Amino acid sequence: MPPLVECIPNFSEGRRADVVQAILDSVSRAQGVQLLDHHSDEDHNRSVVTLVGPPQAVAQAAFAGIQTAAELIDLDQHEGQHPRLGATDVVPFVPIREMTLDDCVTLARELGQRVGDELGIPVYLYEAAATRPDRVNLEDVRRGEYEALKESIASDPDRAPDYGPRKLGRAGATIIGARAPLIAYNVYLTTDDVGIAKQIAKAVRHSSGGLRYVKSIGLLVEGRAQVSMNLTDTTRTPIARVVELIRREAERYGVGVHHSELVGLTPQAALIDAARWYLQLDEFESDQILESRLFEAQDAEAEESFLDRLAAGTPTPGGGSAAAHAGALAAALAAMVARLTIGKKKYAEVDARMQEIAAQADADRHWFQAAAERDARAFDGVMEAFRLPKATEAEQEARAAAIERATHQAAGVPLEVAKRAAVLLELAAEVAESANQTAISDAGTAAALAGACLHGASLNVRINAQSASDRQAADSWLEALREAEARGRAAHDRVHQALVERAELAREA
Repeated sequence: MPPLVECIPNFSEGRRADVVQAILDSVSRAQGVQLLDHHSDEDHNRSVVTLVGPPQAVAQAAFAGIQTAAELIDLDQHEGQHPRLGATDVVPFVPIREMTLDDCVTLARELGQRVGDELGIPVYLYEAAATRPDRVNLEDVRRGEYEALKESIASDPDRAPDYGPRKLGRAGATIIGARAPLIAYNVYLTTDDVGIAKQIAKAVRHSSGGLRYVKSIGLLVEGRAQVSMNLTDTTRTPIARVVELIRREAERYGVGVHHSELVGLTPQAALIDAARWYLQLDEFESDQILESRLFEAQDAEAEESFLDRLAAGTPTPGGGSAAAHAGALAAALAAMVARLTIGKKKYAEVDARMQEIAAQADADRHWFQAAAERDARAFDGVMEAFRLPKATEAEQEARAAAIERATHQAAGVPLEVAKRAAVLLELAAEVAESANQTAISDAGTAAALAGACLHGASLNVRINAQSASDRQAADSWLEALREAEARGRAAHDRVHQALVERAELAREA
């Protein structure tokens, strides 16, 4: 399956419907990009757009939106409740499928340079893409907003942009970065006293001593005081905990929660966690959701289909795909062991880490499943190259070049699988060492499957390395493979030690 990235550009316009529509039209023209959602707010005077698609297509859509916003939005005339630095205020990239945060960093920096060079707009990098520690947090980059930056960008070295000129036009500056998924969540109070909202926001946000992974400000929106928030990790600070703290703080001022809203999209797991807490569904499991059970059944059908294809007398899918499939099974088991640990009083010290591992293992499972298909397509490409005509010298040269390109691709996919399998083995080692002891055999099985994945992928890398004409490239594959194998062996030793030690503990108990 091809890689997917999410992009959520925020534009400083929420009142002029024609301008918002022009921006939406411009981002929608990029081929392969889906416009999943957009939200405009007149009081904030801001629109938030959610895009998803192939990385380069999404980057092109974001560029088009930035260009259109620069043409239609004048920051000298802009007023709104929400802080802003530019016509396109902030552009985060979020990995969705077969994308890492590092991939998003590269995408953000490429877009930043293009915006600076082609549009003449100053660009600041933030979050994972930041080039300086004082620019990681969005609020630090945006401090003083457009008006303050206009006065200082040319003279203050600390305000020099990462890309583009040291001067502001009417489009202001744009902040571009890469981050994990967050939830934009606002709570409206039963008062128009914005001072109360600001006091509650101060109590809630982490930078003022409140809840970790919460950023918040108090605003007046639609005639009501609003606590406007970004929840940057709801696996560690759930929505329900945030709402209850706001409710308790509001009671101090004699007000309550009127209603709340989501801006843009949210992961389903965050809402499930909130439902579990409020409904006191202590024994609730996600597979009790009708749609989840349906999707599992569909996945099971896909699994059976893969095994049928693997057993058929065709070259693909073959060993490389089977190796990646073993990685998906290993990841699923690692996630299971982590979830059997979460919420257990005996393992409270590792609860947060197990939640992280479960989320990472879920992402790995989907990645390995996609890699199984990618490996089959890569080998299909090799066979297609060998079938090219070779009657003339020119055809022979073209065929040889095509075979070489296809061989590089056929080696590249299993090399990625081997590298990721080594990391997955480390994850399996961690659950073997510290997760629920009753699932120790499952952790060991996860490690064994991850090891099989690594070994099978290694065989495919080596066979393709033998066929490659570019020996320098082949040597680089083999060197990277040796590093992955060494990492995998170290993780395997950890698993073995954990199984021995914890099995001994079980016998003593």
